[in-house]
Parts: sequence; structure tokens; C-alpha cells
Amino acid sequence: MYLSEQYTFYKLAHSLVAKDDFEILHINESGQEIWLEKYENKTSYVVRLLHRGFDWKNHLKKDIRTVFQKAKAMKHFFLGKHIEIHNVYISTHSPVDDWNILKKPMQLNEKNPLKMKVYYLSEAEKAAEQSRLQDAIGSSSVTISDDDSELDMEEQVEYYKSQLDTTLKNKKNEAESLFSNGKPFLTYFLLGINILVFLLLELNGGSKSTETLIEFGAKYNPAIIENGEWWRIITSMFLHIGFLHLIMNMFAVYYLGAAVERIYGSTRSILVYFLAGIGGGLASFAFTTNISAGASGALFGLFGALLFFGLIHKKIFFQTMGKSLLIIIGINLVFGFMVPQVDNGAHLGGLISGFVASAILHLPQRRKLSMQLFAFILYAVIILGLIIFGTQHNLNSPSYQLLKVEQLASVPDYEEIVEVTTIGLRNSEDLADILLFQRSYAYVKLNEVDLAIDDLESAIQMNDEFAEAHFNLAVLYYNKGQENKAQERIREAYEIKPDSDDIKRLYEQIIDQ
Repeated sequence: MYLSEQYTFYKLAHSLVAKDDFEILHINESGQEIWLEKYENKTSYVVRLLHRGFDWKNHLKKDIRTVFQKAKAMKHFFLGKHIEIHNVYISTHSPVDDWNILKKPMQLNEKNPLKMKVYYLSEAEKAAEQSRLQDAIGSSSVTISDDDSELDMEEQVEYYKSQLDTTLKNKKNEAESLFSNGKPFLTYFLLGINILVFLLLELNGGSKSTETLIEFGAKYNPAIIENGEWWRIITSMFLHIGFLHLIMNMFAVYYLGAAVERIYGSTRSILVYFLAGIGGGLASFAFTTNISAGASGALFGLFGALLFFGLIHKKIFFQTMGKSLLIIIGINLVFGFMVPQVDNGAHLGGLISGFVASAILHLPQRRKLSMQLFAFILYAVIILGLIIFGTQHNLNSPSYQLLKVEQLASVPDYEEIVEVTTIGLRNSEDLADILLFQRSYAYVKLNEVDLAIDDLESAIQMNDEFAEAHFNLAVLYYNKGQENKAQERIREAYEIKPDSDDIKRLYEQIIDQ
């Protein structure tokens, strides 16, 4: 009878794999236990086959508890949100006491609980239990006949064992081959370039110096728009603001870059890195006017590349890195929205661009020209859209006008400053007090003192705590001989900022004279 049990065990496993598209999850060393899975409609149908009998119901219940524990431990291997376990025992005799109560569906008391049904293919109940299993998993291949001779059964058992072992081995080899398409040589190269550039920044004014960052190619929107310096989108990828910024990004480059390079190979990886970096840089240009630098856009592009890998190889993705990767991406994005200093535009732009770039290049030894062509067009649309939208958004942004004012002040070109701040005031009320303050300074330099006073008065109406505006008004009123107004303004300035040396000196000069 043992041969008949083996025949049933292996033929059932082989039929489920060959005809019902179940995948082999595990075969134990003795070959007496096999786990299979099929994913449909967000549900994992797991068949656990065991070639072993139990004399008593309590022994069977103990094994059922063990299966629940194993299934919980293997949960990350299953694709489905819902998991149904079909626990199949194959033995000549069923337990001698009444075990039929164990045929009732079972489940753990938890969120999205594991569910289980038990089947016992004994000699007496094989046909009925096969039918019950067939109905439960929607299979047409579980019916097994014992009409073959012992010799035929022996041959078939060896054949089925060989086929199952080969299928599992091929699956493992395929999974391993997906992570062996390259060694992380270019990852180390990127690490070296970023560290070298950081040292150059530190030796030439410091990585936190705005002037040094702009000189070395940081993303600086006025220079991009006014001077056509679009190359800054790429150079900014290799600049970092402070040691902590460098260390965090380089750790990410090391781990993400190595993973992506092993999956995609070196050439595809470096292309994804740069295409994502460009997308992230342009998204930063489009949505944030601040000076910015860093490899964050390119790094999120590597996240995007791993997500594309997960789209193509969903099962392996979730069995290896999937859930952890999604959590990390989610945490980074939430952190970016909560902390104003984080350039979330670059993060989202890099993530999307990296995903699309991966679709353009696709995985090694795979080609889907229609998808790749669509992804190429989509990437071009994204880049062009970011350039057009970003240019218009910046020109209409008060914060951009302020950046431009700072650039013009270094020339200096005061007439242009008046024009730029006027455009900023016309387009939005945001930062209006600062724009008025900047325009007033330009008016002073152009000997338009009354216009400067008007702007400063308007600025303090908007922001009564604007100490510098009060101070400048005090200076202008004092120079015009309007001492009462000068005293009023300097008192306000001194009350707001009593520790300012300039304000304190003027206060002593006007009030204590």
C-alpha cells in the first residue's frame, strides 16, 4: 500500500503543478511534504501535501497547529492578501477515532486570518476526499486512479519526483539569475565621484556655502532660465549640502545601486540613474524655487527601477524585498511632505522617472517593444512638460523673483531689480513684504527716496514685526529731517530686535541725542 500512497502523493502534486498552474514553494528533504501555491483574485490558494498517517485525532490536530505556525512564518512568501490553506494528508488509514469534525473550515482569530481546510486521502475515503479537494480549489486534475500496475506506479513515481525536483530547481535558478546580471562596479564609481566632488566643495568655500554650490553647478533656477544653464540639472546630482546629506545619500547609493546593478546590469543601471536624476531635477526645478543639490532624485529613480522589477516579477519581488521596499518609500515620501526642507518634488519626479526609464530599457533578456515605445514617449512628455510648466511657474513665482533679485544685486542692476520685484508683486501677494523691501532698497540706490518710503510703509503694514523695514524707514526719515517719524520707526525696530548692533546705534543716535 505504501507504493500506492506514494503514487497518489506525487501524481497529485505533479498534476496541480502541470495542469492547474500551482507553483512549488517547498519540498522537504525526505520528499514527504510539498507546499504549492496558486494566486488568483488577491487570494493565495496554498496546498500542503503530506505523505504520512495519524492514528489518533489529537495527533492530527497537533500537526494542523504546526501547519498554521509554518504558514504564518511563510506568509511573506505568499502573494495574496487572503490565504487559504488546503491541508492534504495521504495515508492508507485515517485516525481510528472520529476526526470528521476537523473537516470543518478553520481560521486563526486575527486580521486577514489564515483559513484552512483538511483532507485525508485514506484508502477508504480517497474518492470522496479527492472530490472535495477538487471542488475547493477549482481543479480538474486531482482525480487519481489506482488501476496501474506496481511496475508502472514505480516508474511514474520516479518520473513525477524527477519532474517536481527539476521544476523547483529551475525556479530557484531562474530567481538567482535575476539577481546576477551585473556586479556593482558603477555603483562604486558613483560613490567615488560624489565623495570627490564633496571634498572639492569643502576645499573651495564649503558645501553649505550658497555661492560655492552655485559655482559648482547646484540647481539654481534663475541661472537655468535666464542663462540657459540646463546642465545644472545633471551637475546638481553630484553635489551635497553638508556631511550628513552626503553620508545618507551614499548609503542609499551603495545599497540601492548594488541591488539595481545586479538586476539590470551596469549599462541599464547607469542609464536609469541619470534619466531618473534628470526627471527628479526637472521636477525640483518645476515645483521648488530654492537652490538645491543632491542625488535624491536619482536615488528615488533606483526605487522606481526596483518597483518596475516587482511589476514584472511580482512573486519574487514580494518574497525578497517588496514589502520592506514599499514601507521605506512610503516613509520617505511622508517625511518629505512633513519636513519643508526636503525636496519632495525631486523625490517624486525621480521615482516616476526611474520607473518609466526602467520600462524603456526593460530587464535583461526581456523585450516588449510596444511597452518600451510607450514608456519612451511618456518619458519625453514628462520631461517636456516639466520644462514648460517649470519655466512658467518660476516666472510667476514671488520666491523666484526674490532669487532673481539676489542675482541682480550682485551685479548690481537696480532698475532691473525694480522691474523684477514689480512683476512678483503683480503675480501674487506671497512674500509681498519682502519684495517691497527689496524694491525700496533699489529705489534708494536710484535716488527715488519717496518711492522707497512708500514701499517700506506698505511692507510694515503687511508685517509689523519687520524690524529691517522699520530701521530703513528710520534712516530715510532721519535723513529727510523728519525726526518724529524717524524716532517712531527706530523705537519699533529696537523693540523687535534690541540685540541688533545697527539698530542699537541708530536708536542711541536718534533717541538719546
